[in-house]
Amino acid sequence: MTVRRLLLSSVAAFAVGFSAAAAAAQTGQVITPDARSTLSPGLHDAGQAAAGLALDYAVPPPPGFFDPEALFAPPPPRPEGSPPPAAAAAAATPAVAPRFSPLALANSDMAMANGRLFVGNFNGFNVYDVTGDGAPQLVLSVVCPGGQGDLSVHGDLLFMSVEQGRARTDCGTAAAEGDVNADRFRGIRIFDISDLAAPRQIAAIQTCRGSHTHTQVPDADDPKVLYIYNSATSGVRKSDELSICSDGQPDANPDTALYSIDVIRVPLDHPEDAAIVNRPRIFADRVTGAVNGLWQGGRVGLASQSGAQTNQCHDITVYPELGLAAGACAGNGILLDISDPENPARISELFDPDMAYWHSATFNNAGDKIVFTDEWGGGIGARCTAEDPATWGADMVVSIENGRLRGRAFHKLPSAQSKFENCVAHNGSIIPVPGRDLMVQAWYQGGVSITDFTDPDHPVEIAYFDRGPIEADRLVVGGSWSAYWFNGRIYSSEIVRGLDVLSLVPGESLSAAEIAAAESVIVDVINPQTQVRAVWADSPDVAQAYLDQLMRSGTVDTALTARVHAGIDAWRAGAADPQAAALAGRLTIAAGAAQGANAGRLTALAGLFERRAG
Repeated sequence: MTVRRLLLSSVAAFAVGFSAAAAAAQTGQVITPDARSTLSPGLHDAGQAAAGLALDYAVPPPPGFFDPEALFAPPPPRPEGSPPPAAAAAAATPAVAPRFSPLALANSDMAMANGRLFVGNFNGFNVYDVTGDGAPQLVLSVVCPGGQGDLSVHGDLLFMSVEQGRARTDCGTAAAEGDVNADRFRGIRIFDISDLAAPRQIAAIQTCRGSHTHTQVPDADDPKVLYIYNSATSGVRKSDELSICSDGQPDANPDTALYSIDVIRVPLDHPEDAAIVNRPRIFADRVTGAVNGLWQGGRVGLASQSGAQTNQCHDITVYPELGLAAGACAGNGILLDISDPENPARISELFDPDMAYWHSATFNNAGDKIVFTDEWGGGIGARCTAEDPATWGADMVVSIENGRLRGRAFHKLPSAQSKFENCVAHNGSIIPVPGRDLMVQAWYQGGVSITDFTDPDHPVEIAYFDRGPIEADRLVVGGSWSAYWFNGRIYSSEIVRGLDVLSLVPGESLSAAEIAAAESVIVDVINPQTQVRAVWADSPDVAQAYLDQLMRSGTVDTALTARVHAGIDAWRAGAADPQAAALAGRLTIAAGAAQGANAGRLTALAGLFERRAG
């Protein structure tokens, strides 16, 4: 199993005690107060801070998807391993059952298709029209409780992850009670949304551990078949309720539903016949075949994280064009070969003692880097305070080298958040700026942040948007669950406040041309865990974006820079450029002498002018 080589190993850190200062020695990053650290609290009127981003619209939750009694305030943390105080234990069993379970009305993950934004919720889902210039307009609300509510879309089909034991097959609002209930549903729902005014559930695939997240995987050889990789994180159902299920560790039960994912085959002509066709043992030991072949959970040393056992994946992100998938799988990050989508096979795996829970994965556009996130504390804790280590609850930038995963650097939200704001690395996506690897990302009540990880050893924040805590004197769970770049804007599903729409603002770290180039990439369907390569049409904005990056680096000859400027100006004016071929040649020569990202930018510029020369 590959282990990141530490600049300051967790074992060595034990000698001095692990601290934010020790973490900074590993990353060069320090979590410090800034404009975001002391924002005023408020559910709907919290203070705001932004740099490089502008909040265009804040859309409140629709009717039926917000209730002040549904706000979730977790109990204060206590020392690890200590029993709860008697008073706290008594309070944990209220005399009157609460109206809502934790996160009962929380917004979750999103997808976009044909100008419609689909926002998942633990209570169902909402659909917005985002084709106009104004605020998103609510088109549809569907009440179908059960959490997690993550969504994806394919044609006239909408897929929904359902995990909680309260969920019912018929989307009923009365909880399915008892240890065994014939009406309980945990798995993947499929809705026919051909008529958005009247969506209808046409299939419900029951799984042993429900569905926390899911991923669409197209079959390259058969366009009439779609595969769904189901990632489940909860307990195993009783066989009396679902006969294919059994629990336990593999030494006692080789048929355990742990240590696998579900592969669901969806015949698109008859989606009602969708069914599980494989439960591959992607964590198996390559030598012994033992299905529990990866991290068994626990700590490497007393100063390291307590890493989760790898018996599940939380998220799997696929890049079908490359035949690869990146699995964020509790105690490990893994790389999968999905060239045969029904039978994914593990290529490489990575363990790191500073990762508590490998949560999600995002490829860069080239497919040679992955950003893995660590959801230290499960998303309901304040994990971005000035005292928290910069390597815990962070992003881990990983490169793919000769088919192997190699850990490069950690990056964490650099702003110190308060103890009343749940904050940790969460869901994000690539912003398609040519020549750079940029990722927009949710950090719960840490807000929305954009990271440049073009240099995998030195990722850096370049923009952010944040609000103050929901309440002034206690932690109430909220903030951005997912923040995604969808066709020119950033959409953030705010757990309790609704839906935010943000736009990029040009500045020192991001130019107007780079933003215009990103906004030029339009895709009909976007399911964030199914990545599609961004392609840019030749344009003056794309050329200017590369030039802006070269000028920002300060390493390009000024005479060549001036000549490229002139070539771009002529292009914008619609004038011919008889020297375009010669310029392409000069750029090619310069690329040969350049290093790193600049070499690629110069090569791309050369290609643009060579094609312009015709």
